[in-house]
Amino acid sequence: MPPSPLRPSACPSLLRIVHARDGGICRVKLAGGVLPAQQAEALADAAQRYSGGVLEATNRANLQVRGIGAEAPALQQALLAAGLGSAHPAGDDVRNLMLSPLAGRCPAQALDVRPLAAQLLRVLEGEPRYHGLSAKFAVQLDGGEALACLDHPHDLWLTPLWWEGQWQFGLGLASSVAGGQCVAVLAPAQALAGLLAVLERFLALAGTEQSRMRQLLGAVGLEAFMAPLGLRRIAQPVPPRPTAAALGIHPQAEPGRVAVGAQFVLGRFRASQLQALAGLARRLGSGVLHFTPWQGLLLPDVAAPQAGEAQAALRELGLLTDPQAPLAALVACSGSEGCAKAQADTKADAHHLATLLAPARAVHLSGCPRACAGAHGAPYTLLAVAPGRYDLFIRDAAHAGLGRLRARELTLQAAATLLNGLPRSDTR
Repeated sequence: MPPSPLRPSACPSLLRIVHARDGGICRVKLAGGVLPAQQAEALADAAQRYSGGVLEATNRANLQVRGIGAEAPALQQALLAAGLGSAHPAGDDVRNLMLSPLAGRCPAQALDVRPLAAQLLRVLEGEPRYHGLSAKFAVQLDGGEALACLDHPHDLWLTPLWWEGQWQFGLGLASSVAGGQCVAVLAPAQALAGLLAVLERFLALAGTEQSRMRQLLGAVGLEAFMAPLGLRRIAQPVPPRPTAAALGIHPQAEPGRVAVGAQFVLGRFRASQLQALAGLARRLGSGVLHFTPWQGLLLPDVAAPQAGEAQAALRELGLLTDPQAPLAALVACSGSEGCAKAQADTKADAHHLATLLAPARAVHLSGCPRACAGAHGAPYTLLAVAPGRYDLFIRDAAHAGLGRLRARELTLQAAATLLNGLPRSDTR
Protein backbone atom coordinates (compact mmCIF):
# COMPACT_ATOMS: atom_id res chain seq x y z
CA MET A 1 0.00 0.00 0.00
CA PRO A 2 1.34 3.48 -0.79
CA PRO A 3 2.35 5.69 2.10
CA SER A 4 -0.57 7.60 3.55
CA PRO A 5 0.39 10.92 5.14
CA LEU A 6 -3.05 11.35 6.65
CA ARG A 7 -3.80 14.04 9.18
CA PRO A 8 -5.10 12.93 12.61
CA SER A 9 -8.86 12.51 12.49
CA ALA A 10 -11.65 10.55 14.14
CA CYS A 11 -13.25 10.04 10.73
CA PRO A 12 -12.60 6.76 8.96
CA SER A 13 -11.41 6.78 5.36
CA LEU A 14 -10.18 4.13 2.97
CA LEU A 15 -6.64 4.45 4.28
CA ARG A 16 -7.51 5.22 7.92
CA ILE A 17 -9.23 2.38 9.76
CA VAL A 18 -10.99 3.68 12.88
CA HIS A 19 -11.54 1.25 15.73
CA ALA A 20 -15.04 0.50 17.01
CA ARG A 21 -16.43 -2.07 19.41
CA ASP A 22 -17.25 -4.45 16.56
CA GLY A 23 -13.88 -4.00 14.80
CA GLY A 24 -12.38 -1.48 12.41
CA ILE A 25 -14.36 0.81 10.13
CA CYS A 26 -13.23 1.73 6.61
CA ARG A 27 -15.12 4.48 4.75
CA VAL A 28 -15.31 4.39 0.96
CA LYS A 29 -16.08 7.82 -0.48
CA LEU A 30 -18.05 7.53 -3.70
CA ALA A 31 -17.76 10.17 -6.41
CA GLY A 32 -21.22 11.74 -6.42
CA GLY A 33 -22.64 8.63 -4.75
CA VAL A 34 -22.11 6.58 -7.92
CA LEU A 35 -20.96 2.96 -7.68
CA PRO A 36 -20.60 1.00 -10.95
CA ALA A 37 -21.56 -2.66 -10.74
CA GLN A 38 -17.97 -3.85 -11.26
CA GLN A 39 -16.77 -1.80 -8.29
CA ALA A 40 -19.76 -2.89 -6.22
CA GLU A 41 -18.79 -6.52 -6.82
CA ALA A 42 -15.17 -5.81 -5.90
CA LEU A 43 -16.23 -4.04 -2.70
CA ALA A 44 -18.59 -6.88 -1.76
CA ASP A 45 -15.89 -9.46 -2.39
CA ALA A 46 -13.32 -7.55 -0.31
CA ALA A 47 -15.79 -7.09 2.57
CA GLN A 48 -16.56 -10.81 2.59
CA ARG A 49 -12.91 -11.83 2.42
CA TYR A 50 -11.32 -9.37 4.83
CA SER A 51 -14.05 -8.33 7.30
CA GLY A 52 -17.30 -9.56 8.77
CA GLY A 53 -19.15 -8.72 5.57
CA VAL A 54 -21.23 -5.91 7.12
CA LEU A 55 -21.57 -2.59 5.28
CA GLU A 56 -23.34 0.67 5.99
CA ALA A 57 -24.73 3.46 3.81
CA THR A 58 -23.89 6.87 5.29
CA ASN A 59 -25.80 10.15 5.30
CA ARG A 60 -23.34 11.62 2.79
CA ALA A 61 -23.97 8.91 0.18
CA ASN A 62 -20.81 6.98 1.03
CA LEU A 63 -20.26 3.41 2.21
CA GLN A 64 -18.54 1.89 5.25
CA VAL A 65 -17.13 -1.56 5.83
CA ARG A 66 -17.38 -2.69 9.47
CA GLY A 67 -15.82 -5.43 11.54
CA ILE A 68 -12.32 -5.18 10.05
CA GLY A 69 -9.53 -6.99 11.86
CA ALA A 70 -5.95 -7.95 11.08
CA GLU A 71 -6.58 -8.15 7.35
CA ALA A 72 -7.14 -4.40 7.02
CA PRO A 73 -4.16 -3.93 4.66
CA ALA A 74 -5.48 -6.59 2.29
CA LEU A 75 -8.91 -4.93 2.30
CA GLN A 76 -7.39 -1.55 1.53
CA GLN A 77 -5.26 -2.94 -1.30
CA ALA A 78 -8.30 -4.62 -2.85
CA LEU A 79 -10.35 -1.43 -2.72
CA LEU A 80 -7.53 0.66 -4.18
CA ALA A 81 -7.09 -1.87 -6.97
CA ALA A 82 -10.81 -1.53 -7.75
CA GLY A 83 -10.44 2.26 -8.11
CA LEU A 84 -12.42 3.03 -4.97
CA GLY A 85 -9.86 5.41 -3.48
CA SER A 86 -7.92 8.43 -4.55
CA ALA A 87 -4.82 7.96 -6.69
CA HIS A 88 -3.20 10.41 -4.23
CA PRO A 89 -3.27 8.97 -0.68
CA ALA A 90 -3.57 12.36 1.01
CA GLY A 91 -6.41 13.25 -1.38
CA ASP A 92 -8.85 10.66 -0.07
CA ASP A 93 -9.97 12.81 2.87
CA VAL A 94 -11.10 15.71 0.68
CA ARG A 95 -13.51 13.73 -1.51
CA ASN A 96 -16.51 15.16 0.34
CA LEU A 97 -18.71 16.23 -2.55
CA MET A 98 -22.49 15.73 -2.47
CA LEU A 99 -24.75 15.67 -5.52
CA SER A 100 -28.35 14.69 -6.03
CA PRO A 101 -28.66 10.97 -6.80
CA LEU A 102 -30.60 12.13 -9.89
CA ALA A 103 -27.95 14.60 -11.05
CA GLY A 104 -27.88 14.70 -14.84
CA ARG A 105 -31.01 12.57 -15.13
CA CYS A 106 -33.71 14.70 -13.50
CA PRO A 107 -36.20 16.42 -15.85
CA ALA A 108 -36.66 19.22 -13.29
CA GLN A 109 -32.98 20.18 -12.97
CA ALA A 110 -31.84 23.63 -14.05
CA LEU A 111 -28.15 22.76 -14.44
CA ASP A 112 -26.25 19.50 -14.88
CA VAL A 113 -23.60 19.63 -12.17
CA ARG A 114 -21.82 16.40 -13.07
CA PRO A 115 -19.10 17.97 -15.29
CA LEU A 116 -18.34 20.56 -12.63
CA ALA A 117 -18.26 17.85 -9.95
CA ALA A 118 -15.79 15.75 -11.95
CA GLN A 119 -13.52 18.77 -12.48
CA LEU A 120 -13.63 19.78 -8.83
CA LEU A 121 -12.97 16.25 -7.60
CA ARG A 122 -9.91 15.92 -9.86
CA VAL A 123 -8.48 19.17 -8.50
CA LEU A 124 -9.18 18.33 -4.85
CA GLU A 125 -7.60 14.90 -5.16
CA GLY A 126 -4.68 15.86 -7.33
CA GLU A 127 -3.41 19.20 -6.03
CA PRO A 128 -1.61 18.93 -2.66
CA ARG A 129 -2.52 22.43 -1.50
CA TYR A 130 -6.15 21.30 -1.05
CA HIS A 131 -5.16 18.27 1.03
CA GLY A 132 -5.02 20.55 4.06
CA LEU A 133 -8.81 20.62 4.20
CA SER A 134 -10.40 18.79 7.10
CA ALA A 135 -11.76 15.29 6.56
CA LYS A 136 -15.15 16.77 7.50
CA PHE A 137 -15.01 19.78 5.14
CA ALA A 138 -17.84 19.26 2.64
CA VAL A 139 -19.16 20.76 -0.60
CA GLN A 140 -22.60 20.40 -2.18
CA LEU A 141 -23.43 20.99 -5.84
CA ASP A 142 -27.19 21.35 -6.27
CA GLY A 143 -28.52 21.42 -9.81
CA GLY A 144 -32.15 22.03 -8.89
CA GLU A 145 -33.15 18.36 -9.05
CA ALA A 146 -36.48 17.18 -7.67
CA LEU A 147 -34.72 14.63 -5.47
CA ALA A 148 -32.12 16.50 -3.43
CA CYS A 149 -30.85 16.63 0.14
CA LEU A 150 -31.16 20.35 0.88
CA ASP A 151 -31.20 20.23 4.69
CA HIS A 152 -27.69 18.84 5.16
CA PRO A 153 -25.24 21.56 6.31
CA HIS A 154 -22.17 22.04 4.11
CA ASP A 155 -19.11 24.28 4.27
CA LEU A 156 -19.91 25.69 0.85
CA TRP A 157 -22.52 24.97 -1.75
CA LEU A 158 -23.85 26.01 -5.14
CA THR A 159 -27.50 26.10 -6.09
CA PRO A 160 -29.24 27.24 -9.30
CA LEU A 161 -30.32 30.87 -9.27
CA TRP A 162 -32.33 32.58 -12.01
CA TRP A 163 -30.34 35.77 -12.31
CA GLU A 164 -30.49 38.41 -15.03
CA GLY A 165 -32.45 36.21 -17.39
CA GLN A 166 -30.40 33.01 -17.15
CA TRP A 167 -29.53 30.17 -14.82
CA GLN A 168 -26.43 30.86 -12.78
CA PHE A 169 -25.08 29.48 -9.52
CA GLY A 170 -25.70 31.04 -6.15
CA LEU A 171 -22.87 30.42 -3.69
CA GLY A 172 -23.57 29.81 -0.01
CA LEU A 173 -21.29 29.22 2.97
CA ALA A 174 -21.57 27.32 6.25
CA SER A 175 -25.24 26.34 6.08
CA SER A 176 -27.66 24.07 4.30
CA VAL A 177 -29.18 25.05 0.96
CA ALA A 178 -32.66 24.95 2.47
CA GLY A 179 -33.18 28.24 4.26
CA GLY A 180 -29.71 29.39 3.27
CA GLN A 181 -28.60 32.61 1.63
CA CYS A 182 -26.54 33.06 -1.50
CA VAL A 183 -23.63 35.43 -0.85
CA ALA A 184 -22.32 35.56 -4.42
CA VAL A 185 -23.41 34.66 -7.95
CA LEU A 186 -21.24 32.64 -10.33
CA ALA A 187 -21.73 32.07 -14.03
CA PRO A 188 -21.57 28.31 -14.75
CA ALA A 189 -18.39 28.75 -16.78
CA GLN A 190 -16.74 30.47 -13.79
CA ALA A 191 -18.05 28.13 -11.10
CA LEU A 192 -14.91 26.02 -10.74
CA ALA A 193 -12.64 29.05 -10.48
CA GLY A 194 -14.98 30.63 -7.93
CA LEU A 195 -15.09 27.50 -5.77
CA LEU A 196 -11.33 27.12 -5.81
CA ALA A 197 -10.87 30.78 -4.90
CA VAL A 198 -13.11 30.29 -1.86
CA LEU A 199 -11.22 27.14 -0.84
CA GLU A 200 -7.84 28.85 -1.16
CA ARG A 201 -9.10 31.81 0.87
CA PHE A 202 -10.27 29.40 3.56
CA LEU A 203 -6.93 27.59 3.68
CA ALA A 204 -5.03 30.88 3.85
CA LEU A 205 -7.01 32.12 6.87
CA ALA A 206 -7.99 29.03 8.86
CA GLY A 207 -6.02 28.19 11.98
CA THR A 208 -5.75 24.86 13.71
CA GLU A 209 -9.02 25.48 15.59
CA GLN A 210 -10.92 26.40 12.43
CA SER A 211 -11.37 23.24 10.41
CA ARG A 212 -14.87 24.18 9.22
CA MET A 213 -16.20 27.23 7.41
CA ARG A 214 -18.60 28.19 10.20
CA GLN A 215 -15.70 28.33 12.65
CA LEU A 216 -13.68 30.60 10.38
CA LEU A 217 -16.60 32.91 9.60
CA GLY A 218 -17.28 33.15 13.32
CA ALA A 219 -13.74 34.39 13.80
CA VAL A 220 -13.23 36.74 10.84
CA GLY A 221 -16.77 37.56 9.66
CA LEU A 222 -18.36 37.05 6.26
CA GLU A 223 -17.46 40.44 4.80
CA ALA A 224 -13.78 40.18 5.67
CA PHE A 225 -13.68 36.67 4.24
CA MET A 226 -15.37 37.57 0.95
CA ALA A 227 -13.88 41.01 0.26
CA PRO A 228 -10.62 40.00 -1.51
CA LEU A 229 -12.19 37.29 -3.67
CA GLY A 230 -13.56 39.59 -6.37
CA LEU A 231 -16.78 37.62 -6.70
CA ARG A 232 -20.06 39.29 -7.58
CA ARG A 233 -21.68 39.73 -4.18
CA ILE A 234 -25.39 39.30 -3.54
CA ALA A 235 -27.59 38.67 -0.51
CA GLN A 236 -30.29 36.43 -1.91
CA PRO A 237 -32.28 33.88 0.12
CA VAL A 238 -32.65 30.53 -1.59
CA PRO A 239 -36.25 30.20 -2.81
CA PRO A 240 -37.96 27.23 -1.17
CA ARG A 241 -38.77 24.34 -3.47
CA PRO A 242 -40.50 21.01 -2.95
CA THR A 243 -38.35 17.89 -2.99
CA ALA A 244 -39.43 14.35 -3.75
CA ALA A 245 -39.33 11.46 -1.31
CA ALA A 246 -36.38 9.15 -1.93
CA LEU A 247 -38.48 5.98 -1.96
CA GLY A 248 -40.60 5.50 -5.05
CA ILE A 249 -40.29 5.67 -8.82
CA HIS A 250 -38.64 8.79 -10.26
CA PRO A 251 -39.09 9.82 -13.91
CA GLN A 252 -35.87 10.60 -15.73
CA ALA A 253 -35.24 13.16 -18.44
CA GLU A 254 -34.83 10.37 -20.99
CA PRO A 255 -38.35 9.34 -22.05
CA GLY A 256 -39.37 5.90 -20.89
CA ARG A 257 -36.66 5.63 -18.23
CA VAL A 258 -37.08 5.82 -14.46
CA ALA A 259 -34.98 5.51 -11.32
CA VAL A 260 -36.26 3.25 -8.54
CA GLY A 261 -35.55 4.26 -4.94
CA ALA A 262 -34.90 1.89 -2.05
CA GLN A 263 -33.53 2.09 1.48
CA PHE A 264 -31.41 -0.22 3.57
CA VAL A 265 -32.97 -1.21 6.89
CA LEU A 266 -31.41 1.22 9.39
CA GLY A 267 -28.63 1.85 6.89
CA ARG A 268 -26.99 -1.56 7.27
CA PHE A 269 -26.64 -4.43 4.80
CA ARG A 270 -24.53 -7.46 3.92
CA ALA A 271 -21.88 -7.88 1.26
CA SER A 272 -24.05 -10.56 -0.34
CA GLN A 273 -26.84 -8.00 -0.80
CA LEU A 274 -24.44 -5.60 -2.52
CA GLN A 275 -23.30 -8.41 -4.83
CA ALA A 276 -26.92 -9.10 -5.78
CA LEU A 277 -27.63 -5.38 -6.26
CA ALA A 278 -24.78 -5.16 -8.74
CA GLY A 279 -26.36 -7.98 -10.73
CA LEU A 280 -29.74 -6.24 -10.60
CA ALA A 281 -28.20 -3.01 -11.89
CA ARG A 282 -26.79 -4.91 -14.85
CA ARG A 283 -30.04 -6.75 -15.56
CA LEU A 284 -32.59 -3.95 -15.24
CA GLY A 285 -30.55 -0.74 -15.28
CA SER A 286 -27.40 0.61 -16.87
CA GLY A 287 -24.94 -1.15 -14.58
CA VAL A 288 -24.63 1.56 -11.92
CA LEU A 289 -25.99 2.11 -8.41
CA HIS A 290 -26.54 5.61 -7.05
CA PHE A 291 -26.31 5.80 -3.27
CA THR A 292 -28.33 8.46 -1.50
CA PRO A 293 -27.82 10.60 1.63
CA TRP A 294 -30.86 8.86 3.13
CA GLN A 295 -28.98 5.58 3.63
CA GLY A 296 -30.38 4.06 0.49
CA LEU A 297 -29.88 3.90 -3.24
CA LEU A 298 -31.43 4.55 -6.62
CA LEU A 299 -31.44 1.99 -9.40
CA PRO A 300 -31.37 4.36 -12.41
CA ASP A 301 -32.09 3.90 -16.13
CA VAL A 302 -34.80 1.28 -15.65
CA ALA A 303 -37.30 0.92 -18.47
CA ALA A 304 -40.58 2.32 -17.11
CA PRO A 305 -42.56 -0.93 -17.68
CA GLN A 306 -39.99 -2.78 -15.53
CA ALA A 307 -40.20 -0.44 -12.54
CA GLY A 308 -42.51 -2.77 -10.64
CA GLU A 309 -40.20 -5.70 -11.30
CA ALA A 310 -37.27 -3.64 -10.00
CA GLN A 311 -39.14 -2.74 -6.81
CA ALA A 312 -40.06 -6.36 -6.21
CA ALA A 313 -36.44 -7.44 -6.72
CA LEU A 314 -35.21 -4.79 -4.28
CA ARG A 315 -37.72 -5.94 -1.65
CA GLU A 316 -36.65 -9.54 -2.18
CA LEU A 317 -33.09 -8.43 -1.39
CA GLY A 318 -34.28 -7.02 1.94
CA LEU A 319 -34.50 -3.32 1.05
CA LEU A 320 -37.41 -1.02 1.81
CA THR A 321 -39.36 0.51 -1.09
CA ASP A 322 -42.52 1.72 0.69
CA PRO A 323 -42.21 5.08 2.52
CA GLN A 324 -44.99 3.91 4.87
CA ALA A 325 -43.00 0.87 6.00
CA PRO A 326 -42.48 1.08 9.80
CA LEU A 327 -38.69 1.12 9.55
CA ALA A 328 -38.50 3.53 6.61
CA ALA A 329 -38.80 6.61 8.84
CA LEU A 330 -36.36 5.47 11.54
CA VAL A 331 -32.65 6.25 11.76
CA ALA A 332 -30.32 4.69 14.32
CA CYS A 333 -26.60 4.91 14.99
CA SER A 334 -24.50 1.78 15.41
CA GLY A 335 -25.46 1.60 19.09
CA SER A 336 -23.76 -0.27 21.90
CA GLU A 337 -23.15 -3.33 19.73
CA GLY A 338 -20.73 -1.30 17.62
CA CYS A 339 -19.77 1.78 19.65
CA ALA A 340 -18.31 2.01 23.14
CA LYS A 341 -19.87 5.46 23.68
CA ALA A 342 -23.45 4.31 23.07
CA GLN A 343 -25.71 3.80 26.07
CA ALA A 344 -28.17 1.46 24.35
CA ASP A 345 -28.47 -1.01 21.49
CA THR A 346 -30.15 1.50 19.19
CA LYS A 347 -30.43 -0.82 16.18
CA ALA A 348 -32.31 -3.49 18.12
CA ASP A 349 -34.41 -0.84 19.87
CA ALA A 350 -35.34 0.72 16.53
CA HIS A 351 -36.64 -2.62 15.28
CA HIS A 352 -38.78 -2.89 18.43
CA LEU A 353 -39.96 0.72 18.23
CA ALA A 354 -41.06 0.20 14.63
CA THR A 355 -43.65 -2.31 15.85
CA LEU A 356 -45.09 0.26 18.28
CA LEU A 357 -45.17 3.50 16.25
CA ALA A 358 -47.83 4.90 13.97
CA PRO A 359 -46.72 4.93 10.29
CA ALA A 360 -44.21 7.52 9.05
CA ARG A 361 -43.16 8.89 12.45
CA ALA A 362 -39.63 10.06 11.69
CA VAL A 363 -37.47 9.28 14.71
CA HIS A 364 -33.70 9.26 15.22
CA LEU A 365 -32.37 6.93 17.91
CA SER A 366 -28.99 8.10 19.15
CA GLY A 367 -26.79 6.14 21.51
CA CYS A 368 -24.99 9.24 22.80
CA PRO A 369 -25.15 13.06 22.51
CA ARG A 370 -22.86 13.10 19.46
CA ALA A 371 -25.90 12.10 17.34
CA CYS A 372 -23.70 10.64 14.58
CA ALA A 373 -26.55 9.37 12.43
CA GLY A 374 -28.73 12.47 12.69
CA ALA A 375 -27.29 14.85 10.09
CA HIS A 376 -30.70 15.71 8.68
CA GLY A 377 -32.30 16.86 11.92
CA ALA A 378 -35.14 14.41 12.57
CA PRO A 379 -38.42 15.78 13.96
CA TYR A 380 -37.95 13.52 16.99
CA THR A 381 -34.78 12.25 18.64
CA LEU A 382 -34.59 9.56 21.28
CA LEU A 383 -31.28 9.97 23.14
CA ALA A 384 -30.20 6.87 25.05
CA VAL A 385 -29.40 7.36 28.72
CA ALA A 386 -29.30 3.67 29.69
CA PRO A 387 -30.12 0.33 28.04
CA GLY A 388 -33.72 0.58 26.84
CA ARG A 389 -34.18 4.11 28.28
CA TYR A 390 -34.31 7.32 26.27
CA ASP A 391 -34.85 11.05 26.61
CA LEU A 392 -37.20 12.46 23.95
CA PHE A 393 -36.35 15.67 22.10
CA ILE A 394 -38.56 17.49 19.59
CA ARG A 395 -36.93 19.57 16.88
CA ASP A 396 -37.49 23.25 17.60
CA ALA A 397 -35.87 26.23 15.85
CA ALA A 398 -35.62 27.99 19.21
CA HIS A 399 -33.49 25.19 20.69
CA ALA A 400 -30.07 24.26 19.35
CA GLY A 401 -28.78 20.73 19.02
CA LEU A 402 -31.33 17.94 19.28
CA GLY A 403 -34.18 20.36 20.02
CA ARG A 404 -36.60 20.79 22.93
CA LEU A 405 -36.52 18.21 25.71
CA ARG A 406 -40.00 16.68 26.00
CA ALA A 407 -39.56 13.76 28.42
CA ARG A 408 -36.84 11.87 30.28
CA GLU A 409 -35.90 8.21 30.74
CA LEU A 410 -38.71 6.71 28.70
CA THR A 411 -39.06 3.03 27.95
CA LEU A 412 -39.64 2.25 24.28
CA GLN A 413 -43.31 1.56 25.00
CA ALA A 414 -43.68 4.87 26.80
CA ALA A 415 -41.83 6.69 24.02
CA ALA A 416 -44.10 5.17 21.37
CA THR A 417 -47.22 6.06 23.33
CA LEU A 418 -46.07 9.65 23.68
CA LEU A 419 -44.96 9.96 20.05
CA ASN A 420 -48.19 8.49 18.71
CA GLY A 421 -50.16 11.04 20.73
CA LEU A 422 -48.29 14.10 19.52
CA PRO A 423 -49.99 16.26 16.88
CA ARG A 424 -48.78 15.69 13.35
CA SER A 425 -47.67 19.35 13.20
CA ASP A 426 -44.77 18.46 15.49
CA THR A 427 -43.21 16.44 12.68
CA ARG A 428 -42.41 19.57 10.65
